[in-house]
Amino acid sequence: MELTELKFACLDTETTGLSPAGGGKVCEIAVSVSQNGQSVEEFTTLLNPGIPMSPEVIAIHGITNEMVKEAPTFEQILPRLTAILDGCVLVAHNADFDLSFLQAEYEQCGLHFPPYPVVDTLRLARKSGRFERNRLGVIAQQLGIDCAGWHRAMADTKMTEKIFYYFMADLARHGVHTLEQLNEFQRKRWTELIGCRKEMNV
Repeated sequence: MELTELKFACLDTETTGLSPAGGGKVCEIAVSVSQNGQSVEEFTTLLNPGIPMSPEVIAIHGITNEMVKEAPTFEQILPRLTAILDGCVLVAHNADFDLSFLQAEYEQCGLHFPPYPVVDTLRLARKSGRFERNRLGVIAQQLGIDCAGWHRAMADTKMTEKIFYYFMADLARHGVHTLEQLNEFQRKRWTELIGCRKEMNV
């Protein structure tokens, strides 16, 4: 399917720990849906994780236990989140991290996380081989993207979205126009793929 016809849901989560297997929960989520570079819908909320956050975790994202005390639970926002993500391609930086938490949260609500197509900007950055480091904020800085609010969900989502469309514009110049072609660039090194396309005059 043509990339211009798809809706992309860039998302980010802030959490109480490093993994759901270790008891970590989502304490903030943000989603920004766009199509062909145009904003469609945004959603963000703090979440009450039901467990206390350590000072070490709070120091990373700045979300305190007091801030989430009156926030909704994940189960309460689940219907809206599912409606927003419906029919979208998910985009995240280090997508395995965010998706592992979302999958765990869905399972705790008695549901399976839908098998959405996923684009990982971390994977694209690594495959491109053009950044000093592949952390979200470092990539944003190299591209001249505002990093204000780094480590809060919506700020990270917006950075991811801008980085994603930077890659989309770059890849379009090399003949990448469908989701299938984009997935190919997530799996292999860009240099060899671009070389192959040049030889084929794509």
